[in-house]
Amino acid sequence: MDSRFMPEVLQAVPGDGYVIYAYFNDGTVRRYDAAQLAERGGIFERLKDRAFFVSALTVMNGTAAWDVTGDRDATRCIDIDPFVLYDCPVVPDPLE
Repeated sequence: MDSRFMPEVLQAVPGDGYVIYAYFNDGTVRRYDAAQLAERGGIFERLKDRAFFVSALTVMNGTAAWDVTGDRDATRCIDIDPFVLYDCPVVPDPLE
């Protein structure tokens, strides 16, 4: 990866279970399994609720995030470091 490249998530789509498909600014789609986050508890406790996991998943701060308050407050969301997502396997676009 070019040391100047900054990965940015443009779209996040929920998959089966706790899977997230992250669509990046370089055209790649990467698959991340958030099951371990949900099991961690604490701030991630809400992710155990599948309805919340799916309905609140969005893009904020340039990465996959969950809108905790429902008002798109980027300072009050649960998000995943985009570099963590970018290190995940590249997969075919599941929406095609």
